[in-house]
Amino acid sequence: MAIKVGDKLPEAAFMVMTADGPARKMTGELFAGKKVALFAVPGAYTPTCQQQHVPGFVARVDELKGKGIDVIACTAVNDIFVLTQFAKDTGAAGKILMLADGNGEFAKKLGLDFDGSGFGLGVRSKRYAMLVEDGVVKVLNVEDSPPEHDKSSAATLCSIIDRLL
Repeated sequence: MAIKVGDKLPEAAFMVMTADGPARKMTGELFAGKKVALFAVPGAYTPTCQQQHVPGFVARVDELKGKGIDVIACTAVNDIFVLTQFAKDTGAAGKILMLADGNGEFAKKLGLDFDGSGFGLGVRSKRYAMLVEDGVVKVLNVEDSPPEHDKSSAATLCSIIDRLL
């Protein structure tokens, strides 16, 4: 069963890149007491993710921060080394926190995973965007198929946040 608005995020481990190298961070540690714009991409360097989805969030970092967002984070079923380079290549480095869900644990616990084996991708996360306040989902927009990105775009999330304010 997929997570829904009003649910608390499940406890899961992510890998993040720090000045000292990769570090394990838990959901509670990352989301407690914060307002987080979290979005997921099915995979770093896939066309929609690299050319449209992530750049849309990079372009709206200041706008999201101006709406009271403490952290803008991106998760993907990739390792932290790939996500770190992906952040550099998309202009997200230093602006968007990359949360590596290398084994898809978080995506599976959310019920937002899909099997991309037919395309040689293995288990991946569905594309979505959510607003999370103190670990509780306040807004959740999930795309119907991986190439789509309108529901989960930064523009859509900003528009929804405006209506909530």
